Amino acid sequence: MTSLIQLLLAVVVGALIVFYSIPVVVKISKQKKLFDVPDDRKVNKTVVPNLGGASLFIAITITTLLALYKIPFPELRFILASMIILLFIGIKDDIMILSARKKFIAQILSAAILIFVGDIRFTNLHGIFGFFEINYSASAIISLIAYVGIINAYNLIDGIDGLATMLSMLAAATFGTLFIIKGDMAYAILAFATIGSLASFFFYNVFGKKNKIFMGDTGSLLLGLLIAIFVIHYNQLTLNGPLAEQLLAPVLSMAVVSIPLFDMVRVFGLRIMKGKSPFFPDMNHIHHKLLKLKMSHLRSTLTLVIINLFFIGLAYLIAPIDNTLQLVIMFTVAILLSLVPGEIFRLRKAAEIEEIIEKENIIPENTKAIFFNISKQKSATTDIKAGISSEKKETAKAEKLELEHFNV
Repeated sequence: MTSLIQLLLAVVVGALIVFYSIPVVVKISKQKKLFDVPDDRKVNKTVVPNLGGASLFIAITITTLLALYKIPFPELRFILASMIILLFIGIKDDIMILSARKKFIAQILSAAILIFVGDIRFTNLHGIFGFFEINYSASAIISLIAYVGIINAYNLIDGIDGLATMLSMLAAATFGTLFIIKGDMAYAILAFATIGSLASFFFYNVFGKKNKIFMGDTGSLLLGLLIAIFVIHYNQLTLNGPLAEQLLAPVLSMAVVSIPLFDMVRVFGLRIMKGKSPFFPDMNHIHHKLLKLKMSHLRSTLTLVIINLFFIGLAYLIAPIDNTLQLVIMFTVAILLSLVPGEIFRLRKAAEIEEIIEKENIIPENTKAIFFNISKQKSATTDIKAGISSEKKETAKAEKLELEHFNV
């Protein structure tokens, strides 16, 4: 009963802190002119305060500390230390714009604290590619890749109103429930504090008018870090459970972070294939493709959340088969689904062009070229004939003048 009250307290207090702190953050941002300014690759058309991540940090931190009460949580100090690093680097980036290299270094530093000091790392691969327990070096490298990868995935998916918020709420709700089932109330409280804080933030981000706000890099970096911690801790928790649960953990974790993770992999791949830096900004993210299909921000967000839920369901559906094959299936389905918006857009454009051609009786490009060449040939022939005719007239005129002169 006490645990249930603590979880409820985490949600309510987190929501209340964000609800009352956001208007203050917006007011200060407007006074100091701290805005997210629109440009060619951003979907917002007006200046909007972008320091919502600071409010999320305050709410999640205070709420977790209060709701824990007497529950021990030794790793929390290392989690907070890593969060503080990303908080400062995120605020600086939201105000001054930092290079990708500096943000990358901050992410590595935060991950290093959690891995080497907090000992929050993978120690077992659960049979993926035939590997189970791994040595310390492999553990550190794989954990570092997971932290940095997931942090960047959630940072990059924050491109339209509500998307990073709802995907993070889904991830926190999934892992929070799994932590409750496993009896780990400390991590469950941290997850539910995240849910409550994001619930209020979603209201201001999506429906706010006077107090509309973005989470900025501060918020997306912090959320990416927390979800990476949830992924790693859940996989470690299952090592004490049944074998079926252990084998399911990696693919279930991937399913939970599927939308941000696979979108990042796809976009990075496209950029590298074009000879650009993987961190070069563009408009190729999955949410940009949905906006091109004339979807609103909210509809695009709900579509991607539903697809994310589909992946979680798929993870449970394919649980009985080999977990390496599970990952292959998950990756293949994700790649195929990511192609759908682009293909729909292409077909719609082709249909629109065809409709315009039929309605306006416009000649298609290849036919137009043929008629253009024929017209050129006719024009040339006409010019030649005109030239010959002109010469004849000049000759006749000259002969007439000579005759008149002779008669005189």
